[in-house]
Amino acid sequence: MKRVLVTGTAGFIGFHLANKLIDQGFHVTGLDIINDYYDVDLKYGRLEQAGISRDEIAYNQLVSSAKYDNYQFIQLKLEDRDALHELFANRTFDVVVNLAAQAGVRYSLTNPEAYVDCNITGFLNLLEACRHHPVKNLIYASSSSVYGLNKKMPFSVSSNVDHPVSLYAASKKSNELMAHTYSHLFGIPTIGLRFFTVYGPWGRPDMALFLFTKAIIEGKPIQVFNHGNMERDFTYVDDIVGGIEKMILQPPVPGEDWDPLSPDPSASSAPYKIHNIGNSSPVKLTDFIEAIEKALDKTAEKEMMPIQPGDVEKTWADVSSLKRDYGYNPGTPVETGIQKFVDWYREYYKV
Repeated sequence: MKRVLVTGTAGFIGFHLANKLIDQGFHVTGLDIINDYYDVDLKYGRLEQAGISRDEIAYNQLVSSAKYDNYQFIQLKLEDRDALHELFANRTFDVVVNLAAQAGVRYSLTNPEAYVDCNITGFLNLLEACRHHPVKNLIYASSSSVYGLNKKMPFSVSSNVDHPVSLYAASKKSNELMAHTYSHLFGIPTIGLRFFTVYGPWGRPDMALFLFTKAIIEGKPIQVFNHGNMERDFTYVDDIVGGIEKMILQPPVPGEDWDPLSPDPSASSAPYKIHNIGNSSPVKLTDFIEAIEKALDKTAEKEMMPIQPGDVEKTWADVSSLKRDYGYNPGTPVETGIQKFVDWYREYYKV
């Protein structure tokens, strides 16, 4: 269980996970297409932290890390089926952690094709690769966005999630359905993780924490959607990585007690599981902004805005299955996580 493919390693969570696994002695192959959805310099900066030079990166070519003997990177898109199968045939992976995806709720309103290409077609190619080159565990990123119109709090993995409000959410729900099919038909152990508003150092520039921090430092107004009447279950990135690390060595098994007459959608008679992974402590958007202001020692100028299409008003993770199966409970206080992000931001951008 030491040979791990992590997709999305130029991305936020993938970068942190790859570095943690490298430190733990896993043999890690990182994969990313490095698209221009947001600042590619930030993506290359993440790769450089792990000893991957941008000057050496070329499409479908493995690059060895200059810092770690147990890390290699390949620029590849999941939609490239033939190249992906070639990679699996040549490398032989024990575990795959799929964090590569077209992210963003609002972007999906104007660029829907990107979500079908990467999140659905790309994921199918990955499942097929795992089928023909068997792995012991496939962990993949879903999203709290799948809960959509559901307002039963806290969000439970046993609840119905058939009412998404964005194509991004629908693509993630599709991943869960596709994974179950391959778990059932081909016995591939799969774990879907519904992430709840992940934040921290090296975070995405399109996320609220990054946008707010940048604007406040520059003395520009911040856009506060739904007039601040939003709550999010903000989850620090190290808590996400810690959960995945536990799951890598403990793949799911078929549910002996799973009842097809009263089916729990988060489990199955196949080796298939769905888990929420969140802080399980919703924070009001206004309180989140206050914590940023405190960390920056600067007051924000606020521009109140209506709720945006595709947004939900509140998220709150029920992580009871995470506690039961892995003894794991994310818990970094939002004030602590924000301060760490602000410290990184000031250092990285020299402000």
